[in-house]
Amino acid sequence: MAVEAARLETAEALDAVRVIAAGVGQAAAAAGTAVALARAEAAGEPYDLVISAGIAGGFAPVAPVGHVTVAETIVAADLGAQTPEGFVPVAELGFGVGEHRPPARLSRDVARALGAAYGPLLTVSTVTGSAERTAELTGRHPHAVAEAMEGFGVAEAAAACGVPCLEIRTVSNTVGPRDRDAWRIGDALAALTAAFGKLPAALEVEATHDD
Repeated sequence: MAVEAARLETAEALDAVRVIAAGVGQAAAAAGTAVALARAEAAGEPYDLVISAGIAGGFAPVAPVGHVTVAETIVAADLGAQTPEGFVPVAELGFGVGEHRPPARLSRDVARALGAAYGPLLTVSTVTGSAERTAELTGRHPHAVAEAMEGFGVAEAAAACGVPCLEIRTVSNTVGPRDRDAWRIGDALAALTAAFGKLPAALEVEATHDD
C-alpha cells in the first residue's frame, strides 16, 4: 500500500498514523471510517485528523497524470436527483449536505507543501468514461481538480464524529473517455507514497500556527 510504504519509510514521523483499507465506494469508506473512529474513541485514544487518500482521475489541464491533488471541498457530485432541467444536488432538495469543507488553512498548507492542485475534489459512484459526462461535471464544478469514489463517505463519517478530514489523491488517469491503456496506476501510487513522505512537515507547520 502506498500510504503504508510512506509510513514505514518515514519512521517515527508517521508513527501515529493508522492506515485503513476500507474498500471501494462511499458506503464501504464511510463504514470503515466510522468503525475506526468509534473504536478509537471508546479506547480513549481518539484521532485528531482523518485523511481520505488514494488515486483519482484528474481534470485536465489542472491535474495531469502523476500530479497530487488536495481537496478544498469534498463534493458528492452525483448525490441528488436528475430532472428534465438537469441535475439537482441533494442539498438543494433539502435532504442533507452535498459537500464537506476541510479546515481551510490546513488544506491550503498541505496543498502548498505537496505542490498539489487545490480545489473541489468530486466523489462519484460511477467513474467518468465519456466526454459528455466530463462536460457535465466540469459544467457544474468548473474548478474541480479530480474525481474519486470514497472521499465524501469518509468525510461524512468524520463529520459525524466531530473529527476534521482532508482528502489527498494522486492522478492515475485523465477524466474523460475511458482508455485503460493510458492509465498510470503505478506512477500514481508512487506519487502518493512521495506525498505522504512530505506530509509530516506540512502538518508540523500547521501545528505551529496560533489560532
